[in-house]
Amino acid sequence: MIGRSANRATYLWISLLATALLSAGFVSHPAAAAAMDVPAGHVVLFQSQGTQTQHVTSSQTVADFLKERGITPGPLDFVRPAPSTPLVDNMVIQYSPAVPVKLITRAGSKTIITTSDDVGALLEEQGIHLDKHDIVRPSLADPIVANATIRISRVVQWSASVKHHIAQRTIRKIDFSLPPGETRVIKAGQPGLTLTMVDYTQTDGKLHKHIVARRVLRKPQARVIAEGVGSYAAIADFARHGLEKTSYIASQALEMVATAYTAQCSGCDGYTASGYRAGHGIVAVDPRVIPLGTKLYIPGYGFAIAGDTGGAIVGQRIDLGFDSLGDAMAFGRRVVKVYTLH
Repeated sequence: MIGRSANRATYLWISLLATALLSAGFVSHPAAAAAMDVPAGHVVLFQSQGTQTQHVTSSQTVADFLKERGITPGPLDFVRPAPSTPLVDNMVIQYSPAVPVKLITRAGSKTIITTSDDVGALLEEQGIHLDKHDIVRPSLADPIVANATIRISRVVQWSASVKHHIAQRTIRKIDFSLPPGETRVIKAGQPGLTLTMVDYTQTDGKLHKHIVARRVLRKPQARVIAEGVGSYAAIADFARHGLEKTSYIASQALEMVATAYTAQCSGCDGYTASGYRAGHGIVAVDPRVIPLGTKLYIPGYGFAIAGDTGGAIVGQRIDLGFDSLGDAMAFGRRVVKVYTLH
């Protein structure tokens, strides 16, 4: 049959030509066309792998037509109508070869033998339903090809409003009216509060978030604590124990050149210009820079009061009192940071 197929096609075209000649009047009697001895044929539509073509054939059955096309259906191939169906004019013949494809989902991967024409038909065949945010690659309309990989990513999206606290600061103030080590809460304050709008996207179990907006519902209010250091007579004890708390509130910080002195210096009577007894915690300053009576904190030295002056103490200079000549000599001369306290 295959060897004669070309001749049959020729006969069919001759038959069609004869019909056209009769219609045009070139052949005056139907007997003239019959004398040409052209066998009858059929015009059919062939649909396969997303395409449709029209054919004129002398095949008698669907199986003959497919064989004429060089197609031998496998046991899993899709053929409609059945291969044994006789051909009639304008018949639609559908054929899809069964091919392997790999389907990957969150649950894993598997190989499927399918005759579906496109990805969408394959998912429908497998009973897979997609949510509106799910991602399919290749797309649903893409044709199925052998050994293709189809990946489905499950996507879940939602939005949420999240509140977060803003940590409050703690401000510590020196209070000379409180005994050493005693504290008092001046202001409790409260943490701040923000509201954040977040969009969440979960793709195959992996979570991603996108901050849409953030606004402050309540600004934080600082907590203020007073810490007692007692009278200035106790300052030397605190300094000797290394009390250096740079978190205390200071009205200003000055960088100054510091020297050291003791009450045992030549020409000294043991008392300062302000009437304080000289020693640790009493410092000499230039009153034009730091007024006398100003409470100070000097890292590495401790708390002090500006209680003395000196002819050589001019501008950014400060002279720190010590209780012993050895301590004064050990300190020597250095640049220090001087904090003036509220």
